Amino acid sequence: MSAYRWKNFHEDEDRPEKPRSFGVTEMRGPHYTLFAQNALQDIFESMGQFVDGLKFSGGSHSLMPKSFVKEVIDMAHEHDIYVSTGDWAEHMLRKGPSAFKQYIEECKQLGFDTVELNVESLEVPEDSLLRFVRLIKSGGLKAKPQFAVKFNKSDLPVGGDRAFGAYIVPTPRSSEFVEDVDLLIRRAERCLEAGADMIMIDADDVCKHIDSVRADIISKIIGRLGLERTMFEASNPRTYEWFVKNYGPRVNLFVEHSHVMDLECLRGRNLGKNHSSVLSSSYFLF
Repeated sequence: MSAYRWKNFHEDEDRPEKPRSFGVTEMRGPHYTLFAQNALQDIFESMGQFVDGLKFSGGSHSLMPKSFVKEVIDMAHEHDIYVSTGDWAEHMLRKGPSAFKQYIEECKQLGFDTVELNVESLEVPEDSLLRFVRLIKSGGLKAKPQFAVKFNKSDLPVGGDRAFGAYIVPTPRSSEFVEDVDLLIRRAERCLEAGADMIMIDADDVCKHIDSVRADIISKIIGRLGLERTMFEASNPRTYEWFVKNYGPRVNLFVEHSHVMDLECLRGRNLGKNHSSVLSSSYFLF
């Protein structure tokens, strides 16, 4: 007797079995909430086939006993889920040049698969960034540089209905540093040439107000770097729904643990374009 499948994909959009090189879903691990091993085990056992990666965000692994971190990593590997350090490597540089090599070795001993580099927090010359990428690769781990996209909020188009000729109050220019997107892409390209496996794009500012999303920036990044080599942080359901609708199920996304099932439904077939969520907003795992 065949099992009922509530989801399938178009033939030309179907994703391969894990390990996948596209359509990757990376899940946020301990950071905003403290996970017990049982909670992670429940997620892996119920949705492990939809989870490709687990990230210890915000350096949370540095506050946990190494034995606990090792057990979580081993548990993830049992379900063919890779584990990423998150953006913590920049803090190792304060301890001296040799600290980064020691950090990579310790990550390898604990079982981490990927080391993430927060380029903005590192604040190092490009040559140093590329050297860190090569050190990670020579250590037998995958490298994932993370870039943040920043732009002036006044560049966002004004949304909502308004009468023709109505006066629009101008948005004041922010004093925040505005990222040169072309420069960001060129630096990301050099990281890929140096051996980086994936580029993480922290597009929170781009997608925070999804009605005014800077689709031009997203399109330029994907067009230059490629869909398979890019992962976007999707902090809310409206954001990852926008990505799936515009770039299909093959887009790589980083989401909260409670959004994994909803995202997988969105990656599926013929779910409509105007729904707010396949599972209602009241759906939570915990």
